[in-house]
Amino acid sequence: MSDRGHVFIVSGPSGSGKSTVLKEVFKARPGMYFSVSATTRSPRPGETDGVEYFFITEERFDSMVEADEFLEHARYARCSYGTPRAPVEEKLDEGVDVVMDIEVQGARQVKARMPEAVSVFIAPPSLEELERRLRGRGTDSEEKIALRLETAKAELREAEKYDHVVVNDDYLRAAGELLNIIKSA
Repeated sequence: MSDRGHVFIVSGPSGSGKSTVLKEVFKARPGMYFSVSATTRSPRPGETDGVEYFFITEERFDSMVEADEFLEHARYARCSYGTPRAPVEEKLDEGVDVVMDIEVQGARQVKARMPEAVSVFIAPPSLEELERRLRGRGTDSEEKIALRLETAKAELREAEKYDHVVVNDDYLRAAGELLNIIKSA
C-alpha cells in the first residue's frame, strides 16, 4: 500500500461554479492541497498572487515551459495557464491529496502523465444558466463572455471523457457529490 497522495482533476467551463463547489469541499476536507496554477491573465478584484493563481508574465511562463516545470499548460481565453510540477509532487510524496482546478486541455495532459488521477467535470445545468452566471460576475466584456461561451460548448463535449461528471445545479449538492468521489478514491 502506498502512502502517496491522490490527484483529483476538477474541470468545467468558466462560470460552472468550480470555485464555489471546491470551497465547500475544502471546508469538509481541509487537509487536502489545492494546486495553485500560474497564469498570464490579470488578477480579478479580490484575487491575491499565490492564493488563487501565481500571476506571471508571458516571458516567465515561456521560460517555465522551456524548463519543463509544468505538469500541464495551455492557452485559454487568450491567456496562458499552467500547473507547476514541484509543489504537486512534493505534496503527493508527503501523502497529501492534491486537487487541481484546470481546464480540459490541461486535464488531458495531467491524465496522460498521471493515469491514476481521478478526473471530475463540473457542468452547469444549462448553457443559459452558464451565461447568466458569467454576466452576473460583472468582470468580463461582451467579447470575453462570448468567447467563454464558445469555449464552454467545446468543453462540454469533452465531459464524457472524465471519470465523473457532476452537474452544479446546487453547489452544496454538487460539493457533496464531489466529496463522495474523493472519499471513494
